Amino acid sequence: MAEKKSTETAFKKGDRVTWSSSGGEATGKVVRKATTDGKIKDFEYKASKDEPKYVVETDEGEQAAHKPESLRACLENQQL
Repeated sequence: MAEKKSTETAFKKGDRVTWSSSGGEATGKVVRKATTDGKIKDFEYKASKDEPKYVVETDEGEQAAHKPESLRACLENQQL
């Protein structure tokens, strides 16, 4: 899948993104921008307005929270 590294770290709900995971490269979509602490399954994450996290969902349906700089926008976002 084509990727574009973005210096802009603002994503919106539904944006297609990729990121590095323990299993290699993961692809999915942005579910929401978190600006308060939260929990996904047994994993608790810290987030604030100054240091937000993006909750993302893989194509397989698994969710995770990532710092904006760890996400890369897929080129298909730019072609809409």
